[in-house]
Amino acid sequence: MDISSQIADALAEYSEEVNQKLEHAKSLVADETVAYLKANSPVGRRGKYAKGWRKKKDGTSYVVHNATDYRLTHLLEKGHAKRNGGRTKAEPHISDAERLAIERMGVEIQR
Repeated sequence: MDISSQIADALAEYSEEVNQKLEHAKSLVADETVAYLKANSPVGRRGKYAKGWRKKKDGTSYVVHNATDYRLTHLLEKGHAKRNGGRTKAEPHISDAERLAIERMGVEIQR
């Protein structure tokens, strides 16, 4: 075996190891984001909205979404007009979770 093939094998092994650790970090951060959203989302009469947060693998990334009441996410995050005038108060919870997930992913990548 010549030196170039040994270097190529070592690089392939290292690349596979990095990919596995990165996949684990993405899954971990997605799980933490779902847990944060379940804990900090507005709770209605039945708590259905807060319980509906899920993670879904989409190609090489993870998507955190609300599986039960996806129509409410924008309305609760930004506030909305009420039927008889006025506006509801915005309850930002998704942007907080996004910010924390970005910070946590940076920490995991450095580790």
